[in-house]
Amino acid sequence: MGDRIRRRSRRATAPAGPPRPVGHHPAGGPGDTLSGPEVPSAVPARHTEPVTETLEPGTLPADGYGGPAHTDDRAALDLLVWDAPNIDMTLANVIGTRPTAASRPRFDAIAAWFVDGAGDAEVEACVFANVPPQHATSLQRWVEALRSFGYAVFARPKTQPDDDIDQSMLDHISVRTHSHELRRLIVFSGDGRNFAEPLEDLARAGTEVVVVAFSEVAGYAISSELIRFIDIEDVPGAFAAPLDRVRLDALPPDGAWLRPTKSLRDAAGVFTARRGG
Repeated sequence: MGDRIRRRSRRATAPAGPPRPVGHHPAGGPGDTLSGPEVPSAVPARHTEPVTETLEPGTLPADGYGGPAHTDDRAALDLLVWDAPNIDMTLANVIGTRPTAASRPRFDAIAAWFVDGAGDAEVEACVFANVPPQHATSLQRWVEALRSFGYAVFARPKTQPDDDIDQSMLDHISVRTHSHELRRLIVFSGDGRNFAEPLEDLARAGTEVVVVAFSEVAGYAISSELIRFIDIEDVPGAFAAPLDRVRLDALPPDGAWLRPTKSLRDAAGVFTARRGG
């Protein structure tokens, strides 16, 4: 437990919601946390907002990630959160090469699948991303594409190698368990170290928790009795073409060859160099 990033009894924070038309008030009123702070009619709506504190100290359960501490007439919400660094890294691992535009997930198809399963509940989809300063320009078009598909994007500067956005994801989930009746939570991440315990806590509290990732790296969700697991390639239309991978959970009856991802000589050379060093 010592290596986990989750901090106990902290104040929950969440990204402000996507921008609203000037003068628009959501059904919950100007203070509704799903849509962010009120935008005065005399001030143009901004496209970005800082991280805002949305709950007062003492309103969370002891660990900050359990079920709601109160009951009322809060609206039902289906929430999707996407761990962009984890999904991108694990995609590269399962296909054995750096992903290209053709092999990356289609966010429009995933949005359609998510909304189709939400029924009459409110829906919110958020992508959490680290942005290295040197890649800010190249990532701008990707972020704008996500926003055009209906996703809110929480972008955080990546200034250190170990910078991550897992805590920001957990904070946002925690806030939504209090601002809404969190009916369904879909987490796109294979990171069991940071998500397994809080997600199982939510499932025990009554939220339907679904983890969507690659079966090769999501053992924590596959083995859980509380979490439903879906392989990301099983989401209809998630990829334009089948990925170049062989899933051990979906082998053909006659078996399949799994070719090496590195040449035998290269692997032997690495071992020899390490032993010599």
